[in-house]
Amino acid sequence: MDTYATGTCDAPSRLLVEAIALTAEVCGQALSPAAAELLAGDLSDFDEAAVLAALSRCRKELQGPMKISDILARIDDGRPDADEAWSMMPRSELNSVVWTDEMAQAWGIALQLLNAGDVGGARMAFRDTYAKAVLAARLRHVPPHWVPSLGSDVAGRRRVLLEAVEKRRLSAAHVEQLLPEATVTTEAKEIIARLEIKSLH
Repeated sequence: MDTYATGTCDAPSRLLVEAIALTAEVCGQALSPAAAELLAGDLSDFDEAAVLAALSRCRKELQGPMKISDILARIDDGRPDADEAWSMMPRSELNSVVWTDEMAQAWGIALQLLNAGDVGGARMAFRDTYAKAVLAARLRHVPPHWVPSLGSDVAGRRRVLLEAVEKRRLSAAHVEQLLPEATVTTEAKEIIARLEIKSLH
């Protein structure tokens, strides 16, 4: 399922409009039908199921009035949340990572603090920078762009790349080009072949 709609101009569904109004009410905010419909229109470029799931999270997590940024921050468009993104970051030149543009941007900020020995500050800076970058990308309706950054550990590189294929972050053909033939085990070849077949259906 693609989180980003393909430029449809259809009016937002009544289900979505009502869900926005009710979620706002649960969060302690009165929202007129016209305002709910306007907000639904602003979110119409996203898959409706993804928006409804984000609204469900808003009802469970927010402690005050709901803003559109609260909804956007909770839309599942394939980007990991800040904690998962942080856990994926390479801790040395040995480590490989397949990351989004927003993750790479946030890591550039955090790395300066890590090099200074401030691990806690680095994590906070990463989370803040990443969250802002993801929100900005979603406001522009930019889908996640995954790219590999390869470390020197060949075995770890293979594991990270195959995981990216399994999660459909990279294509099997792309990964085959990145792995030297000598490092592609029989198991890895079987995984790539299986995923290539699945992608045809």
